[in-house]
Amino acid sequence: MAKIKPKATPFPSKDEVLTFIRESPVPVGKREIARAFHIKGSDRIPLKAMLKELEREGHLELREKKKVMLPGHLPSVLVIEVADIDEDGEQLARPATWEQETPPPRIFLAPDKRSRAAFATGERILARMSRNDDGSYDAQIIRRIGKSPDRILGVYRVGREGGRLHPTDRRAKNDFIVRAEDARGAENNELVVATLKSTRHRNSQREARVLERIGAIDTPRSLSLIALYEHEVPMAFSRDAEEAAKAAKAADLGAREDLRALPLVTIDGSDARDFDDAVWAEADDDKENPGGWHLMVAIADVAHYVTAGDALDRDAYKRGNSTYLPNQVVPMLPEELSNGWCSLKPGVDRPCLAVHMWIDAEGKPLRHRFIRGLMRSAARLTYEQVQAAHNGEDTEIPGQLTDLVIKPLYGAYSALLAAREARGTLELELTERRVVVDDDGRITAIVPRERLDSHKLIEEFMIAANVAAASELERLRRPCMYRVHEQPDPVKIEALSQVLASMDLHLARGQVIRPKVLTQLLTKAAKRPEKPMINEMILRTQSQAVYSPENIGHFGLALPRYAHFTSPIRRYADLLVHRALISGLKLGDDGLPPDATEAFEEIAQHISKTERRSSAAERDAVDRLTAAYMADKVGGIFQGRVNGVTRFGLFVTLDDSGADGLVPMSSLPDDRYDHNEAKHCLIGRRWGRVYSLGDRVAARLMEATPVTGGLVMQIIEGDEDAKTPANSEPQGTDASWDPLKKTSANKKLADRKSRKPGKRPTGKGKNRKKTPGTKGSRRR
Repeated sequence: MAKIKPKATPFPSKDEVLTFIRESPVPVGKREIARAFHIKGSDRIPLKAMLKELEREGHLELREKKKVMLPGHLPSVLVIEVADIDEDGEQLARPATWEQETPPPRIFLAPDKRSRAAFATGERILARMSRNDDGSYDAQIIRRIGKSPDRILGVYRVGREGGRLHPTDRRAKNDFIVRAEDARGAENNELVVATLKSTRHRNSQREARVLERIGAIDTPRSLSLIALYEHEVPMAFSRDAEEAAKAAKAADLGAREDLRALPLVTIDGSDARDFDDAVWAEADDDKENPGGWHLMVAIADVAHYVTAGDALDRDAYKRGNSTYLPNQVVPMLPEELSNGWCSLKPGVDRPCLAVHMWIDAEGKPLRHRFIRGLMRSAARLTYEQVQAAHNGEDTEIPGQLTDLVIKPLYGAYSALLAAREARGTLELELTERRVVVDDDGRITAIVPRERLDSHKLIEEFMIAANVAAASELERLRRPCMYRVHEQPDPVKIEALSQVLASMDLHLARGQVIRPKVLTQLLTKAAKRPEKPMINEMILRTQSQAVYSPENIGHFGLALPRYAHFTSPIRRYADLLVHRALISGLKLGDDGLPPDATEAFEEIAQHISKTERRSSAAERDAVDRLTAAYMADKVGGIFQGRVNGVTRFGLFVTLDDSGADGLVPMSSLPDDRYDHNEAKHCLIGRRWGRVYSLGDRVAARLMEATPVTGGLVMQIIEGDEDAKTPANSEPQGTDASWDPLKKTSANKKLADRKSRKPGKRPTGKGKNRKKTPGTKGSRRR
């Protein structure tokens, strides 16, 4: 009987080959394609020719080791780099290497399990990639890329197996062994700084050695220290800088202008310790300027004590700025200067750099004059005192000072405010929260920060002085460290326009976006329930203000030129502006060095980075302290508002405390949810639930982890839960908390209440991916 010859496999078409490559999670080569389509022998020659043709036509891209992928496709495992945060607050990444001419696909970085913003911009991560229908990718974190840190901040714990170090870094996945001889006497639950020990065997569990004992972990001070360590904020001054600060002494009058008879006053918060700006105003007696004002802003003369290139300058540059946490301050300059010789304390002589400014009745600047002087503050006032005096209430301020100083200050402020309104600045209404800490460092409350006219008065005086400094340096043709704020990204404005249109608020396409246009939208929405949402969305369209030697103006303030001049104690940029003015106006020999201009671009990048570093540390400290405050309230139900909608879940801000927490997608009532990026909402496929940015919600606090600042919440629905009052007592928890462990509510109870009665979804169509139950707080 003759053998039956096997039926030949038909040669695949181009579309079939492209479909195979498209569905492959990794780059494939000719061998993998041939195996998939059973192509053997001489048939591989036309396959090779087909692949070459597809590459020439732009349908394929050649990768390493002769692998091919479709253009814009990424492998299943990839090294990515954290790039930005989008308008929804989601972290975006990009491939660490990208050599194609077309832009890389958008990569959404899934939140770490303990924090919304666990990774810094520019950090590299090994991630598992999952392609979405729209061509974007979701990246699940595998591990960080790079060497182990020289130092590790962690909590030392003693268990049955001996000592262990649990890193406070929310990105760390494993503990370290700490042998008794390496513990330096550390006690259980103590915050320590350690270093890694080398191990001989690759599979050995890593060991650490304690270098420094910080103190008990269950204190707010320790939680703040974690934020400072994680963001590498320098906390110790060099010995040379400390010695230079201790050697500082009073400045004499010399060639300075004597301002000691002028009743300049400082106006700051009640808890302020350093006073670097003083103000004064009077009605202008010039008959050609009816209703105009003469005002002065005097700033501590830090350049007199910190000269370019010395030890103090090097340390100040390294820090870039002071870092302000709710319960401590990391100053840019040693205390002898920041709270001593450079602090404009009442009744003592202090050197200053001051600017006289003349404005008309509408607040428009007419002229200005900078001087170097010696002043003596007439009083140290608080915002509350000044506001009360202006309102005619009883205060400790003498009536003479009220008439002589405070009334003229408010007169000049009215004119400056008129100018602000005329030029049309961006006026966002965002509630700031203040963490109240008692004398023992314990958190007693989290309350809204009061916003008084006295706060706005000082802001307007400082803005006027900053504008004068930038204008003067331009006139002198001297280098200036500008504070610049770019216009919003047109793509973000277009997305905003689409959402506003659904609310019957219109942003005309093609028009030049000015701050006034956005403020007018906010005014129209002032009495609408969507007001907080619209404020939040407009905020997310804004670029970040930075320092630059090149002037592009300040969009938010609607100013063509702007520089920071008023806080050289706490910002290095202001110190540079002071030095530039001293050199340009020949006010001394301690100004800018001759070659300083060449370094301005590098300095601008550095101090913009240190500013972001401090802001991140400040936010993280507030998150940790807030989590500590909320830890004994786990299980309680709170009223809040959705302030972020992502493909991984919702972020909710609670009304009373301002605490931000994550509602993981997996904890939402049973359904499969699609993320509508344009409309900032999640839409349930089966039950039709919609969760939108700005929605009012009731949320149960499920977990609080003070050591990482993580809060996890669950949306509450149904009559039974609606009867539970906000801020209700915790269920199944006590008032004590372990800052290292998650404090969790009864999950079974929460799961049962979250389910909608009835038949579960059938699962038709593409199954929703299981999203990790992240435990982070949203970073604004």
